[in-house]
Amino acid sequence: MTITAWIPFVLYTAAAVVYITHFARRDPASGRAATAVLGAALLAHTFLIGMQTMQAGYAPLVGTTAAISAFVWLCGLAYLYVELTTDERAMGAFVTTLLAGLSVLPALNPAVDPRPPLLRSPLFTVHVLSLLFAYASFALAFVLGITYVLLFKEIKAKHLGFFYARLPSLQVLDVMNGRAVVVGWLFLTCGLMVGVVWATQIAGSPDPRAQAMHTTDPKILIAFICWAVYSFALLARRTIGWSGRRAAWLSAIGFVIVLLNFLPVGYFLTRSHNF
Repeated sequence: MTITAWIPFVLYTAAAVVYITHFARRDPASGRAATAVLGAALLAHTFLIGMQTMQAGYAPLVGTTAAISAFVWLCGLAYLYVELTTDERAMGAFVTTLLAGLSVLPALNPAVDPRPPLLRSPLFTVHVLSLLFAYASFALAFVLGITYVLLFKEIKAKHLGFFYARLPSLQVLDVMNGRAVVVGWLFLTCGLMVGVVWATQIAGSPDPRAQAMHTTDPKILIAFICWAVYSFALLARRTIGWSGRRAAWLSAIGFVIVLLNFLPVGYFLTRSHNF
């Protein structure tokens, strides 16, 4: 299992290298090769998650490391779907670099954590999967937002070249960013609502982590801050016309908060989500 756990990381890293090569050269052959390597990485990751599920008897969603693994998998699938439906590979260099960076954590710790009785409710599974899919959508919005800003700066400086020749138009990037935020917000809202119901059901449990399920816990507090940021981003886009560069920066700020909640808070600060 230890060696097998490193295969997705190696393939995600290889995909990042090929996507960066494609981004630099705009060579169609390297683009097709990048898609194939990413597909192989996702296939290997699916096989690994399947093996872990069969060995443990439940989906590997317990603990921050398992959540990161599932996030990388969902984000990779979402990006591959977008790429295959739009035939646009320019964002692959950014997305796969993020996937390669995060996938090293589950490779270092591939063991599946035991599932406490508190987490055996189907609501827990729905809660976690909804939030992870939301985070995957926000990751795509982050990449689209960053690429929008890079292209905007190049156009504003009237030095049309590297990014202008490689990225879709500003309008296309803005539309894709808006759609990714809408999808992420819907799943984030669903995940938080299910989480509230689940927390209510386990409120009487003597487990100290159930007792810590309160809005003052950093993990829960920052999750609601994320919801507020993305809700404002959607409201601002629809009511006061904050599209384009402002929307790009909002999606970037929102995902930085998501990563903050996912890694340092998830590992070190929460008292309610340290399963």
